[in-house]
Amino acid sequence: MNIRPAQQADLPAIARIYNQGIEDRLATFETQPRLPSDIGPWLARIDRYPLLVSVDADQKVQAWANVSAYRERDCYAGVGEFSIYVERSARGQGVGAPLLHALLQSAADRGYWKLLSRIFTFNQPSRRLCSACGFREVGEYQRHARLDGRWLDVVIVERLIPQNQPVQSEV
Repeated sequence: MNIRPAQQADLPAIARIYNQGIEDRLATFETQPRLPSDIGPWLARIDRYPLLVSVDADQKVQAWANVSAYRERDCYAGVGEFSIYVERSARGQGVGAPLLHALLQSAADRGYWKLLSRIFTFNQPSRRLCSACGFREVGEYQRHARLDGRWLDVVIVERLIPQNQPVQSEV
């Protein structure tokens, strides 16, 4: 497994993996499939908002993770919201933890002091991954949004990032 910044050639795989997450209804409130052109603008912001991929020995993208803006106010410039999506066939194969750790380091290198995300309460694999990578659950948003006509709750996870030192893996 190799983890690296995403490239233009990775966009179809990133969109495909994202669409699996949309179809499975496990990780996002999004319902409309994404095209590579929808993901393309993320590359233009990669200097500030990292977008990493994990590739296998054949250079096939197995997973992706990114940081996006938490809020637009300057006081939140060091807080990022992250997403991580793993190809169906690679789930449970140990791809997520190294990728999330690399994303934490990439965020630290860009001056972030905290990453956070929201996870469906029933998404136990993602909750376990975040816990194993040093994230803590800080609360729950009830009835956060509807998906397929059902109200869903989400757990908020966060991890503080040490400043001026390498991020230590919790796994």
